[in-house]
Amino acid sequence: MIKYVAKRLLQAIPVLIGLSIVVFLIMRVFSPDPAPVVLGEHATAQAKEAWREANGLNEPIVTQYLNFITGALRGDLGASYYTHASVTSELASRFPATVELALVAIVFASGIGVFLGVISAVHKGSFIDGMSMILALVGVSIPIFWSGVLMIILFAGILHLLPSGGRIDPLLAPVGGTGLFLIDTLFSGDVEAFLDALAHIFLPALALSLYSMAIITRMTRSSMLDTLNEDYVRTARAKGLSRGRVHRHHALRNALLPVSTVIGLQLGSLLGGALLTETVFAWPGIGKYVVDCILKSDFPVVQGVVLLIGVIFIVINLAVDIVYAYLDPRIKYSQEER
Repeated sequence: MIKYVAKRLLQAIPVLIGLSIVVFLIMRVFSPDPAPVVLGEHATAQAKEAWREANGLNEPIVTQYLNFITGALRGDLGASYYTHASVTSELASRFPATVELALVAIVFASGIGVFLGVISAVHKGSFIDGMSMILALVGVSIPIFWSGVLMIILFAGILHLLPSGGRIDPLLAPVGGTGLFLIDTLFSGDVEAFLDALAHIFLPALALSLYSMAIITRMTRSSMLDTLNEDYVRTARAKGLSRGRVHRHHALRNALLPVSTVIGLQLGSLLGGALLTETVFAWPGIGKYVVDCILKSDFPVVQGVVLLIGVIFIVINLAVDIVYAYLDPRIKYSQEER
């Protein structure tokens, strides 16, 4: 296992290098000149030139990339053109909001998705199966930003049940702690703040989870159908075990092995793909922040966010592979045979 992990980590190095080169070139070649954006349209040519010189944009592009990558290896992703704060500190202050949103979304997606997938497989061909597959199709087809807008109109605009944006009432926001408001307010015993944070996160998490929920539903149904046709399931039924016991203890356990991989990969996608959701719901995470920085040509921030998302994907993929190998002994046996 140690050799496998080391091999995967070595494979991640060229992936990160390639990712950093692509995003660096896109920001430098295809993005507008940030000098007039930062300084304003009425800035003089001398002021723009001085600003480019101060921020190293007049150096050869290879030199700029080497400065960026060597700084990233030291944990220095540069400074924002606007706040002049380090990109690392800017991301650290916003990343807990994105993590909390993604975690709640994956709980929604995995819980509802597995449930729908199981009942669809158990009742294959029934009305329940058809409705579950229709819901999965809708979840895959509707864009996140559109479903988010519809939820805001319904639950906030018409029914007035939930807030339309933000993370928590500013007067109730916890100070310090983990940065995860649900955990901080729960541990502090502030029930009012916890319920307010829960109300704020419900709609964006639900909107963000729809696509992942659809993928998990379809994967669970497919895996469950394959498992229900296995010999050991038929043997368990022949022994007189109840249908529910066979489904829970024999079929579901084995069917969840490939589903666990999908859930892990979807978590990585949620962490990196919350841009539109955070923008629609004014959620103060790195997704909304990077959208604002793209519009302002804030190169260091965009580069830092993309690099962070790449690292997250690699780490989660590695963790999923390790967990899958731990849960399924057949993977270890096949590796030993080779």
